[in-house]
Amino acid sequence: MKQAIPQRYAIPHRYATRPGLYFTEDGGADAVVRSETADQVWLCVYEPVDQPTAFFNDAIRIFEDSATPFINEIHAHPVCTRIIESMYVRETLFRMEGPNYGLWYVHLPKAWDGMRYAYRVDGAWDPKKGLRFNPYKLLLDPYGKGIDGSMQLDPAAFSYRCEIGPDHRVTGNAYGEMSTVDALGKVPLSVAIDDRDETKHDADPSHPHVPWSKTVLYELHVKGFTKNAPWLPEELRGTYAGLAHPITLAYLQGLGVTSIELLPIQAKQDELFLTERGRHNYWGYSTLGYFSPEPSYATQAARDKGARGVRDEVIDMVRALHEAGFEVIMDVVYNHSCEGGVEGPSVCWKGLDDVSYYRRQHDNAGKLEDTTGCGNTFDFTNTHVVTFAVDSLRYWAKRIGIDGFRFDLAASLARLDGDFTKHHPFLYALRSDLLLGNLKLIMEPWDLGPQGWRTGGFGMPFSEWNDRFRDTTRRFWLTDTQPGARCEIGMQEMATRLCGSADLFATEPGRGCVASVNYVSCHDGFTLTDLTRYNTKHNEANGENNRDGSNTNHSANFGVEGDTSDPVVTRDRERAAMNMLGTLMLSLGTPMMLAGDEFCNSQQGNNNAYSQDNAITWLDWDWLYQTGKTPQMRRLETVSRLISIRKSLDLYHHEEFFTRLTQLGLFKPSSRVQWYLPDGTTPMERDWFDTGVRSFTMRLLSQENDASDILIVVNGVNDDKQYRLPSDAEWQCEWSSGVVTGLRPARGLFPERMHRQDFNDANWTTAVHDDDPISRLVDMVQSKLAAESKLDRPRDEVAGTDAPGTPDGSDDPHVTTVPGNYGPAMIHDDNAILNISDALDDGDADGDDRPHAGAAAAAGSGTDAGIAAADLDLWTFPALTISVMRQIQ
Repeated sequence: MKQAIPQRYAIPHRYATRPGLYFTEDGGADAVVRSETADQVWLCVYEPVDQPTAFFNDAIRIFEDSATPFINEIHAHPVCTRIIESMYVRETLFRMEGPNYGLWYVHLPKAWDGMRYAYRVDGAWDPKKGLRFNPYKLLLDPYGKGIDGSMQLDPAAFSYRCEIGPDHRVTGNAYGEMSTVDALGKVPLSVAIDDRDETKHDADPSHPHVPWSKTVLYELHVKGFTKNAPWLPEELRGTYAGLAHPITLAYLQGLGVTSIELLPIQAKQDELFLTERGRHNYWGYSTLGYFSPEPSYATQAARDKGARGVRDEVIDMVRALHEAGFEVIMDVVYNHSCEGGVEGPSVCWKGLDDVSYYRRQHDNAGKLEDTTGCGNTFDFTNTHVVTFAVDSLRYWAKRIGIDGFRFDLAASLARLDGDFTKHHPFLYALRSDLLLGNLKLIMEPWDLGPQGWRTGGFGMPFSEWNDRFRDTTRRFWLTDTQPGARCEIGMQEMATRLCGSADLFATEPGRGCVASVNYVSCHDGFTLTDLTRYNTKHNEANGENNRDGSNTNHSANFGVEGDTSDPVVTRDRERAAMNMLGTLMLSLGTPMMLAGDEFCNSQQGNNNAYSQDNAITWLDWDWLYQTGKTPQMRRLETVSRLISIRKSLDLYHHEEFFTRLTQLGLFKPSSRVQWYLPDGTTPMERDWFDTGVRSFTMRLLSQENDASDILIVVNGVNDDKQYRLPSDAEWQCEWSSGVVTGLRPARGLFPERMHRQDFNDANWTTAVHDDDPISRLVDMVQSKLAAESKLDRPRDEVAGTDAPGTPDGSDDPHVTTVPGNYGPAMIHDDNAILNISDALDDGDADGDDRPHAGAAAAAGSGTDAGIAAADLDLWTFPALTISVMRQIQ
């Protein structure tokens, strides 16, 4: 017979409307959890045995050898406690009141920061109807702000009776008998954090609030970005603190990006099939706690302080990024949880209320609907699931300081009765929230369900990843350029992507081009460098017989699969990479780069490295500290210059489309963009639909009197090509992808050839003097590289030579500020961008003996003086290049 719950454990005020654990002024806490179909819920608190319990007076002790079953005893007593000697822990169970509007409540007379707790839930066991209540299992608080421990591959973690075989495979029937193995010690616990301090936000720096029109996103993994960073002490590598290190921040500033998009940093748990194979989910798209940061990315010192220490390190990282001028965008996974399908473990939602939290098949309530490919899908038709997600997002935005979110498989979040709609209540909740509605909200606009491709379909105020931009850019510069390939992408498709993809995102008046998040590569797929090295994926290391990962990559290996020392292949690959990055940065919309693409990072052809927590995914920084200027450093300089140019051009600092949608749904022609063929004429209708037309000029007209027009010149054929530029202005070249082949646009009949001897080959490390603060770091890193036979040559070998100065003239050589313009009037400077592959000798390795501007000048015909007045607007652009020209005022 149940005894009444003592008054001191009843919540004295009106029922709370939000689940969670809330500290109260009496030194205790109110605990609220949702379970609409449970028969009974207990809050369980865990204390060490060698310390006095906080609940001695009211708790009835129960014993392991009692004749009464454990479950019967906890039903009988409002508060009971037991000691598990093998674990040196005391468990005190508080029977909760409820359900009231689906919520269960209890008031703890005492609670403390760092308190470990969990829930047990009893109810019907009928798996064929989706009911999987099991009081032997410990369940995390969905609103818990900290997590302690991790799940072990043990029968105790599963609600159904099962066994773990010698091959580490789980065997059992998920629709069979209920497990009676206690989960304590085999699953993680929640940790309470007291957030009542009203001064906790006093030290917060102001958020950067970068306008969409000036945003350059940079996607990175906290661990992978810093794990091999040689400038970091060992204890900071792979951590939040490592990302917040001053040299890390200086590198990011030198690159020029504005907004750091972090792969998931919410607490994660490996999927069952990975655990069975002894592998781990490196990316983190397998969420365990939506309010708790991932502890493994924290330093050991922070983890030793517990959940609060881990969270404090995350908050400090966000503050440091803000102080350095960066926004912090967080990748979030609300479409599914780590619990997987019905065969998966029971660590939270499945045990609390499986029927309410997860979508179920209409004709079989015992089976979960799966539009994510991960075994389950949260049911966003349930108001309380929507509320749970919004509460979590608000917590990360307000308490942690996050500036925006990227929603993984967002189509699954906007399905009503299985069908996608942009009028979904969750989307309305986001856009109407006073806090969240003013943050950057980015959707991955697809899932694996019916009609799952929804690019452009989310409406205002959401931005979306633009896979059409990705595929068009890859096909135009890679697959369509290969020998014997049939050109499938022509001027019309490229022009549409360059102008912000109005065909996809001009869905309603007021929605601008920044809604298109343009990208060429991301965490999921080939890196930029691997796009130019591999025709097919090489995912053998994933242990799935190379069956995982996409088979449609639109990549090209330029004749050699994998890495090569062939100078011609290397040159063509680098040019293709620069063409794709050039298209990315010179298109309207919001550009997003993948970390490492700026310095030739490769994953050895793995296009699905989700389980590779190793050198395949950890960025390699050895190139940064070499004595000579490496190809990686040259690419970094090229990309830094390109980003700087984009940020300097006011023509990109607006959000509206050039081609606008009127209230009547009609496209209004634009007066801000003009198009030209190479001969200077305006394209005819047949030209737009001819995929063989791959060379054209896009002119962006400035709306300000003191601003300059710019030209985006695309030469998509494998020949140098003459262009007649608009004759109403003078033009100079700001940037061209052709520099990686030693060529750049020039007035006249030939491009200008850039000579290797005109460039200083020394890296920034040669400019470091013994009395510089960073000298010790450089010596230490180079000594380590030398010991591993990875150093090109010692610094002292170039001592006394004309070493270049610090790239930006500052004391910190990790900051690279790139000069603005370059052109005929500004010949080769020491900080020139990538000119020609180190393996090439003045670009002649392929036997190219074409005339060029340098030779023409020697003959008296390559300068302005040698060109007829009528031909001053005639320029030659190198083969297969994209260039940006600025009007000379």
